[in-house]
Amino acid sequence: MTEPTERRLLTPEEYLQAQNSPEFAELKSRFRRFAFPMTFAFLAWYLLYVLLSTYAPDFMSTQVFGNVNLGILLGLGQFLSTFVITHLYVAHAGKRTDPIADEMRERLERHDYARPAGTDTTNETTGGATRA
Repeated sequence: MTEPTERRLLTPEEYLQAQNSPEFAELKSRFRRFAFPMTFAFLAWYLLYVLLSTYAPDFMSTQVFGNVNLGILLGLGQFLSTFVITHLYVAHAGKRTDPIADEMRERLERHDYARPAGTDTTNETTGGATRA
C-alpha cells in the first residue's frame, strides 16, 4: 500500500491572490453574463404567468384541446423552461466557465498563487493582525 502524498493547505494569501487574478475576474464575468439575463428572463416569464392567472382568468381558461386549457400549457411551460435553462447553463459552464475554473484549481493546487519567498505580506491583507 502506498503512502498518500501530503498536501500543504492553501494560505489565505493564496486565496486572495487567486481572487484578485485576471482569470478569476473573467470567470465571474462569464458567469454573470449568463446568469443575470437568464434569471431576469425566467422571473419575467414566471411573473407573466402569475399575472395572467390572476388578472386574465378568461384568457388562461381558453380551451386548447379536450380538457386542456392555456393555463395548464403555460404552467407546464414553467417546468419545461426550468429544464431548458438548466441544459443551457450546463452547456455554457462546460464551454465557458469550467475550463477557467479547472485551470485555476490546478494553479491553486500547485501553489502558483503563492508569493515568492521573502515577500513581506504584513499589514497587506490582515491589517497588521498576526495569527497564532
